[in-house]
Amino acid sequence: MTERMTYKGTGVDYQALDPFKRMCQERAALTADNARRYDVSSFESSRGESAFLFGWRDGPIYGLVEEGLGTKSLVADAMYKLTGKSYYDQIAQDSVAMIVNDMATLGIAPLVIAMHLAVGSSDWFKDEPRVRDLIEGWGRACDIARAIWGPGETPTLKGIIMPEASLISGSAVGMPMSTDPLYALDISEGDRIIIFESSGIHANALTLARQIAEKLPEGYLTKLSDGTMYGEALLTPTHIYSAAVEDCLDEFRIKYAVNITGHGWRKLMRAQTPFTYVIERLPSQQLIFDFIQEHGPVSDEEAFGNLNMGGGFALFVSPDVSVEQVSEVLAKKGHPFKAVDAGHIEVSDQKRVVIGPKNLVFEAESLQVR
Repeated sequence: MTERMTYKGTGVDYQALDPFKRMCQERAALTADNARRYDVSSFESSRGESAFLFGWRDGPIYGLVEEGLGTKSLVADAMYKLTGKSYYDQIAQDSVAMIVNDMATLGIAPLVIAMHLAVGSSDWFKDEPRVRDLIEGWGRACDIARAIWGPGETPTLKGIIMPEASLISGSAVGMPMSTDPLYALDISEGDRIIIFESSGIHANALTLARQIAEKLPEGYLTKLSDGTMYGEALLTPTHIYSAAVEDCLDEFRIKYAVNITGHGWRKLMRAQTPFTYVIERLPSQQLIFDFIQEHGPVSDEEAFGNLNMGGGFALFVSPDVSVEQVSEVLAKKGHPFKAVDAGHIEVSDQKRVVIGPKNLVFEAESLQVR
């Protein structure tokens, strides 16, 4: 029997990463009063969330996010050599999406976005088609996110980054889309879980996806059942959800939101309050996930615990907010994804995610990000 692949087995071990994050949060909390001389304070309840909040006493609130693309650029590099197409316009959108989608989880609209592009050799910048694709893609993604492209940094890190590789990341500052940020303080029993569909793998678990390519005789050129090349399917750009969240908030209240990225569907229990998040319906599972599960092979538990599996972003709303209302907003504003009425929230003695259609249960201890 073929041994099943795991994300941990590819070298990405959240049990090693998450304790470091929690240690950073503990030390960082001790700095909370360092800007008091300017009447600036942090919102400590946001520490450990996907966005960090700070602001002035009785003044405006701001959000801050720092995010990185990860290893998806290595897939683009490989496909560039194989096809002559750079795909870096799509990579740029992935990078911006990782930033602004995290920001949107607390209802923060991105105002200014910064790019950080580190390379192993300055020769990287001599490839004009790739550079132009990256610049145009980043600018277009900022337009979609309704944000200003601000500063940037372009270090050459010889000896740290491989000569032909790049490391793309960035940050953003934003402010609340509505009167207050989404704190998840009033999530209650019966609330609905509305899922925005993903465009594909987005920018998580690419380490696992790359190792699958290494096992295939034709690698990234292997065809999915619809004829799409595996590498091309992996490079489908991540949806930018922040503008959709803003548009939804103009029409109805959202209590909390989750960007389904690292930790997969376990992320649904990111809020501190203990609830059971019951999934009754799943979004359509794209062919890319069927392919990954077949050729890994990758189990349902591993897949839903680390990949988005067709669900890119989740809204927690009151029962009186229908998926039809959400869908009407998406259609009216031209957002390129659909909404699914995925499930509901139940009172519980501890946090867990129950994915009914797959008979999966993720307990609280499987998500230790704070």
